[in-house]
Amino acid sequence: MHLRVEALILAIRHHGEHGAIVRALTAEHGLQAGYVRGGRSTRIRPILQPANRVIGEWRARTDDQLASLTVELVTSRAPLYAEPLPALALEWVTTLTAAALPEAQPYPRLYAALDGTIGVIAAAPAARGWALALARYELLVLAELGYGLERETLPPALTTGVAPEWDEIFEALRLTGGALEASILVDRRAVTLAARTRLVERLKRAVA
Repeated sequence: MHLRVEALILAIRHHGEHGAIVRALTAEHGLQAGYVRGGRSTRIRPILQPANRVIGEWRARTDDQLASLTVELVTSRAPLYAEPLPALALEWVTTLTAAALPEAQPYPRLYAALDGTIGVIAAAPAARGWALALARYELLVLAELGYGLERETLPPALTTGVAPEWDEIFEALRLTGGALEASILVDRRAVTLAARTRLVERLKRAVA
C-alpha cells in the first residue's frame, strides 16, 4: 500500500519511546492510521497538531500492516490553540471524526465539511461565527453514517439561512449532541463526549 495525499490530522497517540500513531482523514481514502517515526520530537510534533492540513505519505507491505507515515505541513492551526474556545472547538470536531468514522472508507463530503468547519473556526472573529457550523457538521456526520434526522425535527437554526440567536444555537447543539450520544457514540460516550461537554459549557459561560 502506498498513498501520498492531502490529509487533516485527527488524533495522535504516543507509541514507544519516540514514535506516534497518527490518524488522519483523507478525501478519497477515508480515515488512515500510520506510524510516524520520531513523532514525539520537537521538529515533528508541531506538524501533528490535530486540525493541521498535511501531505501524508503512507507505506505498508500489506493492507493489514500498520503503515509508516511521513508528513509535510501544509496549513498549521497552532495559533488557534492559544485561544480557549477555538482550541476546544478544534479538539471536538477532530475527536468526533476520529471516533465516528471507520477506517479506509471514503467520505469526501465529510472531508470537505471538516476542512470548511476548521476554516470557519480560524476565520471567525468570535464563537458566534462558528458555533452553528459545529452543529451542522455534527448533523452531516449523522447523515453520512446512516443516522440522519428528519428535517421536520430540526430547529430553524439548522434549516434556514437566518443568523440565529444563541438560544437557537444551543438548541441545535442539544439536538445533534443527543443524536450522536444515542447512535454513533453510544459505546464511546464517556471519553469522546467529554470534549464536547467542555466546549458547550465554555460557550455558555462566554455568552452568559
